[in-house]
Parts: sequence; C-alpha cells; structure tokens
Amino acid sequence: MNVLNWVLDPDPPSRPGAAMTIAFPARRPLVLADLLPGTLARDAVLVVGAAGFVGATAQLSVHLPGTPVPVTGQTLGVLLSGAALGWRRAMASLALYLLVGVLGFPWFAGHSSGVGASFGYVIGFVAAATIVGALAGRGGDRTPLRMLASMVAGNALIYLFGMTYLALDLHFGAEATIREGLRPFLVGDAIKAVIAAGLLPGAWALVYRSGTDTSRPHQEAGGPESRSG
Repeated sequence: MNVLNWVLDPDPPSRPGAAMTIAFPARRPLVLADLLPGTLARDAVLVVGAAGFVGATAQLSVHLPGTPVPVTGQTLGVLLSGAALGWRRAMASLALYLLVGVLGFPWFAGHSSGVGASFGYVIGFVAAATIVGALAGRGGDRTPLRMLASMVAGNALIYLFGMTYLALDLHFGAEATIREGLRPFLVGDAIKAVIAAGLLPGAWALVYRSGTDTSRPHQEAGGPESRSG
C-alpha cells in the first residue's frame, strides 16, 4: 500500500540519529477526476468545464416529428461527466448548467434557453449525473457491465423527471407521454450507453497500465487484492 511517510526527530538524546516514521494510507482515487492534481481550483475548473461539455453535446440535436423533445448527444455528456467527476462535482456542474440555461444562456438543445416542455429532462440531468457519480465512486465505472448498469440507472432518472414534467406541461396522458417522451429516444440512448460502457472502463484500464493508480479498490469476487508496499 502506498504510504505518506512523516519523519519526526525524537526528543531522547540517548538515540542520536534515530527517527520515528508514521505511515498514513494514501487517499485512494474513487473517480477519474481524483487522479488530477489540485483541490478547490481543480474542482472549480472541472465543474465549469463539464457544464460547458454538456452544453456542447446539447448542440448535437435532431428534432423528430411528433415530439417536442429533441434527440441530442447531451445524455452521453451528462452521464460521462457524472462518472468521471463523482457525485458532488457532477451535481454542482449540472446544477450550474441548469441555472445558467434558465437565466438565458443558450446552451440547452438547439441553442435554446429558459424553460420549455423538455425542461424536465434537464432537471433529470442533475439527478442522473449525481447517481452515476455516486455509483462510479463505488466502482460502477470500472467494468463495462457495471458502467452499463450505471448508464441504465441514470437514463431511468432522466426519463422519470422528463416524462413527468412533459405530461404535466402539455397535459398528456400516459400513452402520449410514452409515445413522445420515451419511445423516440430508446435506441439512441442504448447506443450511448454502450459507448460509455467502453469509454470509462477503458480509461481506467489505461490508468492501471500506466501505474498511476496502484490500488484497485473494487476487485471482482474472488480476485486478489492489489497491494504495493
């Protein structure tokens, strides 16, 4: 295990040159962002940068006939940001994205801003990024299957908030809500989930290979625990 060694000069004169070593366990990186140096300044840059990344992916937008909700790339941006940043930074980033967009900055889908029928999905982004970040902190981004499960959980939250808001805003019944707020997006979200299931575990594989993270906190059942002394 990596340790931080503090060497303190002893008081007793009878042991000249002796030193006492106190070993503290190194802080284990829980998500990819933890591998970056820095603390507050790093987190501020990551929060703002992830909000900008989601805003950029929102511009990859296609409006389908029959639904007020566009197909965009931002779901992938939201959930990747959540997994890479961890739940606190992800929640702050997507809350920033929501707030700035509501105040008029045009970085919602199709260079839009403010509150519309699809605003519930933006609310869902905050919840989804938070839960995916929490799952990533517990190893949910370390293998393809775990990442896929995290993406499914995140997408379910986005649909829950988005469809509920859509139904209330447009006075839709259950059938119309499913037809316009769910079905058009299932195939695209499945593709994005598969992409994420390869990207995040692949990034961790590179980290392990480079030796940047010497601890593997989430071993598969029966697997040996990696240690370095």
